[in-house]
Amino acid sequence: MIRINLLGTAKPKKGRKGRRFFVMPQLTTDGPSPLITGLALLVVACAGFYFYHMNLETTHEKLQGQLTEANKSIASMIKVKQAYLERQKDYDAFKRRFDVIDQLRAGQMGPVLLLTNLSDTVNKTEGVWLLNMHDDGATVSMDGLALGPNNVANLMTNLRRSGYYKNVELRETQQEDNQKIQTFSFSLVCEKTKA
Repeated sequence: MIRINLLGTAKPKKGRKGRRFFVMPQLTTDGPSPLITGLALLVVACAGFYFYHMNLETTHEKLQGQLTEANKSIASMIKVKQAYLERQKDYDAFKRRFDVIDQLRAGQMGPVLLLTNLSDTVNKTEGVWLLNMHDDGATVSMDGLALGPNNVANLMTNLRRSGYYKNVELRETQQEDNQKIQTFSFSLVCEKTKA
């Protein structure tokens, strides 16, 4: 055990010159010197702080490197996103164009389908001739001649069976007298189905 006298001991007064205000403490050594122990602890603590600081510096450098890589990745992703958005705008523009073209084709096919269906239906019905037809969008009106009222009824039945027309109504029919053959003029109105 080490004893240190921090108070010091007063020496006898011998005059003014020999008088000391403070006397150095005396150390007694019963083991390692406390000064050496304190210095050793100080060196160990400084070494610990140094290694801890170096470890923090190394971690900081790694994180800075990762941050730099992440920033590069973000910059490349921003370029990819911009390219994607430009491609998406081009895609949307082309899609709108194709939709317009498809609508025009569908609108173009409507009259073709109407006339094809109507000609097939009239050709299947004997003794009926169409003189004119008018497409009003939702309805179709037609005028024609028939050899008899039964032929007009057959035409109305065939128009309903075609699946392209519904609510086939007869507006008027009358017998034509001023010709050599007995004929009937008729006028029909049909609603088109949406299919």
